[in-house]
Amino acid sequence: MLMTLQQIKYVVKIVECASISEAAKRLFISQPSLSNAVKELENELGIEIFSRSSRGISLSPEGAEFLSYARQVLEQAELLEQRYKQKKPLRQLCSVSTQHYAFAVNAFVNLIKSSNADEYEFTLRETRTHDIIEDVKNLRSEIGILYISDFNQKVMARLFRENHLAFNPLFEAKPHIFVSASNPLASKEFATLEDLDDYPCLSFEQGEHNSFYFSEEILSTVYHKKSIHVSDRATLFNLLIGLNGYTICTGVLSRDLNGDNIISVPLKCNEKILVGWIVNKKALLSKQAQNYIEELKKLISEYGFEVLS
Repeated sequence: MLMTLQQIKYVVKIVECASISEAAKRLFISQPSLSNAVKELENELGIEIFSRSSRGISLSPEGAEFLSYARQVLEQAELLEQRYKQKKPLRQLCSVSTQHYAFAVNAFVNLIKSSNADEYEFTLRETRTHDIIEDVKNLRSEIGILYISDFNQKVMARLFRENHLAFNPLFEAKPHIFVSASNPLASKEFATLEDLDDYPCLSFEQGEHNSFYFSEEILSTVYHKKSIHVSDRATLFNLLIGLNGYTICTGVLSRDLNGDNIISVPLKCNEKILVGWIVNKKALLSKQAQNYIEELKKLISEYGFEVLS
């Protein structure tokens, strides 16, 4: 038996769906047929593409490497069909997982506007830190955007190493707080931790992986008298305004997305935030993923930060 394009498409679809049963539904075949096709491919190649457990499936290290080549094969096959069967232009694909950064959204907007593609399927996930690592590990996303600091650096470095991920620094920022324009802190030259005592602290919840090391905000071990956890950026900004709260951040603020209601104020402390992007070491970035990184660098430079990579 020889490996077929259909088998390759099956593997890619399973990764996209993160589930064999869901992939089978979208492919209009039975789950046993899909499982058998993948198993036959694994036997032929002598590798385990998917690791199977009671919690489901995930890409093995060999599977991650296979997927990076598989996607290239499918792209080349579509190019051949375009050329000789006069099919539609190649559908542009790109998937990114990120912590809750407005600049990551802005760069994504710029990517789509500049793609000039007749057809595309782009995905942007603003999600939890652990999920970002899992998404890139399993190639559900090509790129993940998150930060490291002195506090979480060792833990994150270990996770990157164990999951075959490479961290690429993008820019370094000093801590700031976001507050509403009407908050008394908005007029200060800088804020101290003591200044924040009586205000609600807003942060992004991390679900079952609620480790201090996975927090999107630095100083995660500092005690707050008033603490509110949210799951999305719009809710956080609404609460900043409605409750006169604050959140600790990089200070990079997009007025295009957030208007003039949110103000960035420097926070006086010795911490630094190193924001970067992670990739799976076994994968080759698509052209659109590379373009997204360039859009990130352009935006960061426009915001006045030195681009580090």
